[in-house]
Amino acid sequence: MSLKAKVIAVAKKNPWFREFCRGAVHIAGTAGYFFLKIFHPVDKKLVVFASFQGRSYACSPRRIYEVLRDGEQYRDYRFIWAFDKPERHAELAREPRTQVVRYGSLSYYRAYARAGYWVSNSRLPEHIFPKKSQVYLQTWHGTPLKRLGYDIEAAGGNAMNSIAEIRKKYDQDSWRYTYLLSPSRFCSEKLTSAFHLKKFGKENCIVEKGYPRNDFLFRFTPEDVARIRRELGLPEGKKVVLYAPTFRDNRHTAGLGYTYDLGLDFDRLREELGEECVILFRAHYLVANSFDFSRYEGFVFDVSGYDNINDLYVVSDLLMTDYSSVFFDYANLKRPMVFYMYDLAEYQHEIRDFYLNLEELPGEIVTEEKRLAGAIREALSGSCYNEKYQAFHDKFNYLDGPDCGERVAEYCFK
Repeated sequence: MSLKAKVIAVAKKNPWFREFCRGAVHIAGTAGYFFLKIFHPVDKKLVVFASFQGRSYACSPRRIYEVLRDGEQYRDYRFIWAFDKPERHAELAREPRTQVVRYGSLSYYRAYARAGYWVSNSRLPEHIFPKKSQVYLQTWHGTPLKRLGYDIEAAGGNAMNSIAEIRKKYDQDSWRYTYLLSPSRFCSEKLTSAFHLKKFGKENCIVEKGYPRNDFLFRFTPEDVARIRRELGLPEGKKVVLYAPTFRDNRHTAGLGYTYDLGLDFDRLREELGEECVILFRAHYLVANSFDFSRYEGFVFDVSGYDNINDLYVVSDLLMTDYSSVFFDYANLKRPMVFYMYDLAEYQHEIRDFYLNLEELPGEIVTEEKRLAGAIREALSGSCYNEKYQAFHDKFNYLDGPDCGERVAEYCFK
């Protein structure tokens, strides 16, 4: 076990040591960042981006970057992307006005000290805080089904943090917001509550203009679909099921991170659906354990490391998920969905609970595995877009369209 893993293991077992480590990191980071802020004036035409804490080039930060990069009115802007593995994004670094830095490096902190705009879809380190002249655009990463932040009440559902610690983390981010994106009135209400925006007088920071990350779902072409299928090596003539479950807050291994139990017998699923379907398996970005699907070659394709989930949406004929917010985005395609909630009682009453009545979901809820293959086959065989689906769309996705990125950029980059 590495030294880092040993420290994490000790911190997991000893709350006082965990708080000591957090305090030490906070003090060191704050001090270093403070000096960088002193020596670097703010450049109002410099924008720094991060997606899922440096894990990918995706989501709304990607779409906003593309709008700024390609827009004539933004031709004098320059951009910095932060990645935990910058070598994977060498092509992006070759863009004329774009720089790539390593997440958490000195260049990373220098970027945040200098940039006039910060764009992120997840929480930033607490020791990074903006000057009054800097703009922090928090895009977040989906309409929430499961409760967030201040709205979580199940005290024993999180293996890493108490309710007080969760709320403190949300406080550490929300007071810094200049803008917080929302795709609907419903989402605005939940984000305002979850991030306790009233506490910091930030109720008016919500920008309710749809989700830029969904623009591609209104712009893609048949050529895009054919290209993505080739890249993924998908067989012709078979339906594609995208299985995208979320992580479980109460499943965590010291030194590794959040882990996920598949909760699914792929042998049984292949026996029942293998002749007509293939499965794209997409684990949540916080899930640290890897999955070996070698025995299901040709049936299960592990796309957990694929950056842009929009590509997976448009090549899929059906979405299967549990409590992940992906279904809100996928609904824009008006394609069938199945909700596999094998641990529904535990998740609802012990882990997170939900923001909406599950009867509003635009697809069948399956709690027993023996029913799953049948539900998938039925959903694929008929028309899914009924009155219930339309009502869902009217409530949650009415602002999404092909140009949300342009609308957000026009509003936020004045």
